Amino acid sequence: MSQITSLYVHKVLSHASAGVETRDLLEGLGLASDGTIDPKLMVSANRFYDFFATLAGRDPDGLTLPLRIGASMKSDDYGAFGLAWKSAPDLRGSYVRSARYGHVLGSAETYTLQESDDGWFFNLEKAGDGRLGMLLSNEASMSAVEVISREVSTARFMPLAVYFKHAARGDSSVYETHFGCPVHFESGRDALLVSEDIMSAPNKLGDETIASFFDRHLEQELATLTNHDGLEQRVRRAVANVLSEGVPTLSLIASELGIGSRTLQRRLSEGGQSFQTVVDMTRKDLALRLLRETDYSLAEVAFLTGFAEQSGFTRAFRRWLGQTPRSYRIGTAKT
Repeated sequence: MSQITSLYVHKVLSHASAGVETRDLLEGLGLASDGTIDPKLMVSANRFYDFFATLAGRDPDGLTLPLRIGASMKSDDYGAFGLAWKSAPDLRGSYVRSARYGHVLGSAETYTLQESDDGWFFNLEKAGDGRLGMLLSNEASMSAVEVISREVSTARFMPLAVYFKHAARGDSSVYETHFGCPVHFESGRDALLVSEDIMSAPNKLGDETIASFFDRHLEQELATLTNHDGLEQRVRRAVANVLSEGVPTLSLIASELGIGSRTLQRRLSEGGQSFQTVVDMTRKDLALRLLRETDYSLAEVAFLTGFAEQSGFTRAFRRWLGQTPRSYRIGTAKT
């Protein structure tokens, strides 16, 4: 199952408006209410998303809650990962380390660095089904990246633009005031666009020797995580391998993994997932990659993601992103 560090839970709670009831939400996640924070303690991504959405619904300023949370983050909050980010020689090095070691903070978020004609996209891909709490988490993540980039760089950090896949939850000028740059919604990506000059500017505490030390530490942590790969990721890989033959059954995937069907269903349920949800997320993620990174026709992408007809694929894609596969491909090609 996808997981997120409990650090984010405490950060979210700490920025709720005065008077908002939060104790029941913390207890519902099984976390201590004594203020103890352990970044290595994880919670299921879906439970975190539901917690986030509930809190934002209670907060009278729920629109800005994710932005306030992200803006409160500091690189030191992230333990060895944050120290590696801070000691990287420049912001490019910080972003490369996020792409390499981001999973030590949880398996739900994956970062990638992509060059474009206008600068560099620092992209966020998040595992999930697009529920409200996931969208709030994306906003908080982009806000956090912005603020800790500003913290470590000697340049006057200002992104060229910020992009979100989802529609604005309210007045878009609130987002542009927060980030200080244009913010594009329903854009086909969650990302910051950063200029080459800012990417290459040295970090304030950049030191290759220190960065290498933390790199070795994070490599060990990453190896440990890889050796204990989550069930959801194993299911996703197994599903992706057979999608071109149609949507797989629970019994087929259970057999591929060498466990019983009931056991697989139960273990996914314990992580807040169902087999059907994991299959749907796998199809969505594969479709997005194929549309972004290949020239396959829409009919071929539909076939490779387990759809018998392109019309079924288009309906599913509208449900996932609120737009057609064609418009998504055109949008990502432009950016």
